[in-house]
Amino acid sequence: MPKQSKPNNRLRKEINFVELFIIGLSGAVATAVFFSQVEMTAFAGPGSLIAWIIGILLYFTIGLTYIELSQTYPEAGGPSRYSIYSHGIVTNLINATSDLIWYLFIPPIEAYATIEGLDFFFPQLLNKEDFPTLLGALVGVIILIAYIPFNYYGIKVFARVTAGFGSIKMIFYALPALALVVLFAKPSNFTAYHGILPFGIAGVFAAMPFAMFAFGGARVVPDFAEETKNKRDIIYALLFTILGQATIYILYNIALLTTINWSAFGIKPGDWSGLSNVVGNPFVILTSSYDLKIFLIIILIGAIAGPFLTGYIYMGSGSRVLLAMGRSKFMSSAMKQLHEKYAIPYWGLIVFAVVGALITFLFAPIPSIYGLISDSVVAGYLGFATNPVALVVLRRQGVTKYKIPFGNVISAIAFIGASLIVFWSGWPSVPYSVVLLAIASAVFAVLGKATADFKESIWYVTYIGFLTLMTYIGSDGALSIIPFLPATIITAVVSLAVFYPAGILSGLRKENYLEHEMEKEEEPRKE
Repeated sequence: MPKQSKPNNRLRKEINFVELFIIGLSGAVATAVFFSQVEMTAFAGPGSLIAWIIGILLYFTIGLTYIELSQTYPEAGGPSRYSIYSHGIVTNLINATSDLIWYLFIPPIEAYATIEGLDFFFPQLLNKEDFPTLLGALVGVIILIAYIPFNYYGIKVFARVTAGFGSIKMIFYALPALALVVLFAKPSNFTAYHGILPFGIAGVFAAMPFAMFAFGGARVVPDFAEETKNKRDIIYALLFTILGQATIYILYNIALLTTINWSAFGIKPGDWSGLSNVVGNPFVILTSSYDLKIFLIIILIGAIAGPFLTGYIYMGSGSRVLLAMGRSKFMSSAMKQLHEKYAIPYWGLIVFAVVGALITFLFAPIPSIYGLISDSVVAGYLGFATNPVALVVLRRQGVTKYKIPFGNVISAIAFIGASLIVFWSGWPSVPYSVVLLAIASAVFAVLGKATADFKESIWYVTYIGFLTLMTYIGSDGALSIIPFLPATIITAVVSLAVFYPAGILSGLRKENYLEHEMEKEEEPRKE
């Protein structure tokens, strides 16, 4: 049986700035660089470039809130703990469960993306609808289990291996897109087929969830805050991660828009919506159609190995989320146990891998990769929404140790952004995620007896209900009572005018940070 750890058996501070930056960038840039591009363009045409720019601006504000909070609480899985200091137990329970759902979906998504790359060589892995076959699902499980060794042998090995492979990955990702643009770009594609906005501004907003799925990956940086040698490195690693991934995503979007080969995709020229029917990795198809053999090989390696790298990074950061939930007493204290030799949350890693493998197998024949992306986006941004509010609360209570410039304005924009991303994800993704969140939160509440501070969570519960209602009555919902643009405006205004101040006032009722700052205690170890 595990015994209590010795005083020096803590998470080890082994990650330097370069390693943290590459962990963030290579963790953030993966599936979306290939698959979000084509789905966004199917919704928005050339307007997908506008969606990316809006996404960059929105997520940049969210990233800035992570900077301030991670400097005050540089903890493992920190974003799943910040709200416990500002709003107490129930709010944090829902917030952390939202984060966990996001994290549990990402490794299976990346495993599916690797299968998409392997399908070029082994077409028996996918069926005609682009879903994994039974064999593909089994291969997906094997891929997911293969993430474990990269996380098991300690944070130093994890950081160094990831920094090495991650650097190569980013070079491999950049080269094919650059080659396509330099050799085959036709800027006239931006206006040649029904203009820049063939589906109107609504198409841009409909494409947004896929952009925001891409940017959500930057939060792995604060997840490793407790294992970073210098906590100030988190600031610059986050900034460079967001800027780096923005550059890569825009490059790939321009490559798709300007070099699109309609016949290779099997659709009529100008039929942007037809891109949603493309089977396989669209950039493998593009490089193959232009006979770029060297770059085809490079992109195939990137399409197979790149998502694999992101998958095991998320497994590592996801185990830190479980550790954070163990500290908050929402889960068994086993989630806090550290390996005696390698100082990693080994039970968290095991549980995360087992659940991830089940998701990979059971979900394989049901949704496309895009369905999983949309559902995970909703859960992720419902969790993200607490951080801007927590930032203001902890500022006003005098807790914050590092303040970003214009923090109050940035937090308000970040809160609106998180609200809109959930709304734009549409029906039925929002209710699916909310029902799953409600069930999981109820289970954790019962197991962890986590019912304290309920008054401080009422704003959050009603906020989630409000967003669900808006997706139901908005133009993309089940009833379509309110047109899309007015519904978007209503969502933004009510979120800012009602729920944002309600969240701040709720957090100021009680100094929750005094009660919970001692929970980051020494971890039990493995014998």
